[in-house]
Amino acid sequence: MSIDGLPPLRDVIERHELQAKKALGQNFLLDLNLTSKVARAAGDLTNTTIIEVGPGPGGLTRALLFNGARRVIAIERDERCLAALAEISEHYPGRLEIIAGDALKTDFAALAAGGPTKIVANLPYNIGTELLIRWLTFTDWPPFYASMTLMFQREVAQRIVAAPGSDAYGRLGVLAGWRTQARIAFDVPPQAFTPPPKVTSSVVHLEPRAIPLPADVKKLGRVTEAAFGQRRKMLRQSVKSLGGETLLERAGIDPTRRAETLSVEEFVRLTNLV
Repeated sequence: MSIDGLPPLRDVIERHELQAKKALGQNFLLDLNLTSKVARAAGDLTNTTIIEVGPGPGGLTRALLFNGARRVIAIERDERCLAALAEISEHYPGRLEIIAGDALKTDFAALAAGGPTKIVANLPYNIGTELLIRWLTFTDWPPFYASMTLMFQREVAQRIVAAPGSDAYGRLGVLAGWRTQARIAFDVPPQAFTPPPKVTSSVVHLEPRAIPLPADVKKLGRVTEAAFGQRRKMLRQSVKSLGGETLLERAGIDPTRRAETLSVEEFVRLTNLV
């Protein structure tokens, strides 16, 4: 038996014949001590609803419930995993809601109605960045979640927390820095997963800023897309379609600078002049 009174995850995977599918970006995290560490990185879970995307056989789901989450809403599109998740639901009556569906088609804000909500997930590699950008660019702010604790490939995690001037700094770093305070909580080695990915993973913790600098979300998206779309070029060239040198001069930004040298504040200033 394991720490939570449920069978070890390896046995669950074997019994339900759950080989991870590459097409679904799956890598199962089996070490319950490690999944508990992820759950603890999300802070106090009591009286909190947790939204989890891609629970797979439920390693992190179990850790979240074991660590006191009032309720977990788990969104899983792989039907093979539903029976294993149903066993967890029986073990924690009334605390686990399983949604069989596609996270990219889910209305997350609607799920969060009533009480504090946190997003905690070992995100499928193939949709992780897209989901994060959606969660960072909600029109309503502060958002429906109190925090996000998410696992990514380390390279993506570094882009999320990157500071201006660093090689990893880009559109993701601007969006995350604008609306949240983001930090890497810890790294997870490949051998912790089944099957082991070729790269190290990192858990990132993001807390929404109550009052981010005012800017139009869609416009900021356009400005960062233009600026970083040709990141090796000077800004006067990369933002030409948005107003080029004239726009940059109005914002008090040297047109010969490159996108990766601009602070979040400077991107917001540019956006508000577009």
